Amino acid sequence: MNDSHYCPHTPEEISEMLSVIGVASVEELFAPIPGELRAKTFNIPPGMSEFETFSRMQAIAAENSGKMLNFIGGGFYDHIIPSVVDHLSGRAEFYTAYTPYQPECSQGTLQALFEYQTAICRLTGLDVSNASLYDGGTSCAEAAMMSLRITGRNKIVVDGCVSPFSRQVLKTYLFNLNVDVIEIPPLDGLLNRAELAAVLDDSVAAVLVQNPNFFGSIEDFTALADQVHGAGALLIGSIYPISLGIVKSPGEMGMDIAVGDGQSLGNPLSFGGPSFGFIAAKKKLIRNMPGRIVGETVDKNGKRGFVLTLQAREQHIKRHKATSNICSNQGLCALRGLIFLTSVGKEGLAELARLNRDKAEYAKVQLAKIPGVTVLQSAVTFNEFTLSLPRRADAVVAGMLEHGIAAGVPLGQYYEGSENCLVVTVTEKRTRKEIDLFAKELEVALCN
Repeated sequence: MNDSHYCPHTPEEISEMLSVIGVASVEELFAPIPGELRAKTFNIPPGMSEFETFSRMQAIAAENSGKMLNFIGGGFYDHIIPSVVDHLSGRAEFYTAYTPYQPECSQGTLQALFEYQTAICRLTGLDVSNASLYDGGTSCAEAAMMSLRITGRNKIVVDGCVSPFSRQVLKTYLFNLNVDVIEIPPLDGLLNRAELAAVLDDSVAAVLVQNPNFFGSIEDFTALADQVHGAGALLIGSIYPISLGIVKSPGEMGMDIAVGDGQSLGNPLSFGGPSFGFIAAKKKLIRNMPGRIVGETVDKNGKRGFVLTLQAREQHIKRHKATSNICSNQGLCALRGLIFLTSVGKEGLAELARLNRDKAEYAKVQLAKIPGVTVLQSAVTFNEFTLSLPRRADAVVAGMLEHGIAAGVPLGQYYEGSENCLVVTVTEKRTRKEIDLFAKELEVALCN
């Protein structure tokens, strides 16, 4: 053995372990592994101090991210995170907590999750929330499963304007079930309501829409909710939570279930995760909610307390009666969402939403000045919108990446015939100078 490398065991301990398992050496232990498959070296550099290691990691991280200007959305958004979110969520009593099965030991965690549920209900305008899900895609799938149980029907109708990532997760969840998923192709970046009406019959359990949709457009689904309910089905809305600062809430539109990804609520992008999914519904649907719900109660002395309630998970009841097999959820990420909403407040959320919308509107004006570029405006938008370019969008995006700008999401790989379309996202982090630079670089890229 090479004594210059760190090993947590002494030679005596290694000899004792080898003796117990009946081999003479570490080499003999690994003998069954062919030589060509065994690592010759791990190329581990010499040890460094804590300060040196931290500096090295910062340098590596800078190489990954650099000063890239981010105009990508599509479900994950580059928002400002108040410092209080990191400070409070990093406290040991939250950061190290696990599933609060023992309420007598977990009142802090349980109260935080109860407050989270309250915040989600107020945000969505609906009656009940669970204590979070994995992410936005799985929340769509869980809502669909809810509707199948509630209605006893076997069809889910999905607007083609719903995120293609969420639609793929939904199909994966339902793949081995006797359920038909009917997708309605978009019409000018909006729900094709005539085609939806043609398939809305008494076999449909739910209709899934998204607001704002994947193209960035906002729709009022109030009339649709009445139409869906008239057919005995449920209306599910996948929602971008920041937009609810100014956009009509799912509850106001008459939706039965609201879901979404909570990444934009105080969680960093982190190369795609982790995040959390939220789900809220009308009170009459509460017994079909997936996962955990935290309820308020009193202890034997009459003091206020919190417990897990209505736990219709397969760990707690018979598997065939369970509403979901969700296990460890994203409680810490959900806590960050609560802290974010609490720190921003009602008026702050509205101001944040207006800032996103206004900056996106400014970007629309600047980008529309570029020859050959058209801003597709079939409906009002929030902070995302679709451009039609004179060239393939993926090639334009690749070229702009070399100049430090992540220009958006090319639609060609998700929608046939949309190879020249690009979805651009502008959050409150983007300055006027950055938006102007984006417009300038896009014009240059289209001329090359």
